[in-house]
Amino acid sequence: MNTLFRDIRFGIRRLLWQPGFTTIALITLALGNGITTALFSVVNGILLSRLPFPQPEQLVTFDQSKPNFETGAIPYPNFLDLRKDNQTFSAMTILRATSFSLIGTGEAERINGRFVSADFCSVFGIRPVPGRSFVVGEDEPGDASLIPARRATKVDPLVALRYE
Repeated sequence: MNTLFRDIRFGIRRLLWQPGFTTIALITLALGNGITTALFSVVNGILLSRLPFPQPEQLVTFDQSKPNFETGAIPYPNFLDLRKDNQTFSAMTILRATSFSLIGTGEAERINGRFVSADFCSVFGIRPVPGRSFVVGEDEPGDASLIPARRATKVDPLVALRYE
């Protein structure tokens, strides 16, 4: 044990004797630790941790190939046919990314959003707080129940989903 303490004292004296080397070594160790931590956080978040949904191992996604794209979004009428004829899955939902123009009292702003079917929240186990989820029929073409009676602003969004 005495030899260990002598070796540690000797190492500290050598590091203090060469401050340039000590600084470079500490910076290298700090960067190495930071990069390793960042990479582990990404790998853990993407590959190792479970998805924040009930029974994530049962989630399936599929696309529809098109002449100019190998994979693409499924058109909503095709989704309705698939859901109607479904005998395999316990539930089916659809979403499509899009962007909207948010118009309010100031300048128009471009925001990202999603078109979703009415059962989207129930399939993923999302409970809106406060308010309610969509009801069956609100995703039908021509349904005007989600058109706001007043303009939305940044402070008062048209639709905001938050889950517990």
